[in-house]
Amino acid sequence: MMDLDCPLCGGKKAAGTTSFTVDLGFGVVVVRHVPAQVCSLCGEAWIEDATAEQLETVVESARLSHQAVKVAEFTDIAA
Repeated sequence: MMDLDCPLCGGKKAAGTTSFTVDLGFGVVVVRHVPAQVCSLCGEAWIEDATAEQLETVVESARLSHQAVKVAEFTDIAA
């Protein structure tokens, strides 16, 4: 379980979603609606380790196929 206080601003973190973006140099990967703990004051987001592992798989797939742009919904990759 994650700490509920934001270390950046002291706000409270709560379950929410965020967008995850990676610039590969030759292209960009964007995954929308990623589950995260999001600060109610500053909006900073924290992603669980298991979720990050799923995101790494998507990024590596885009890197290997040299996709210029990949946009995905987290619900599509988590299934």
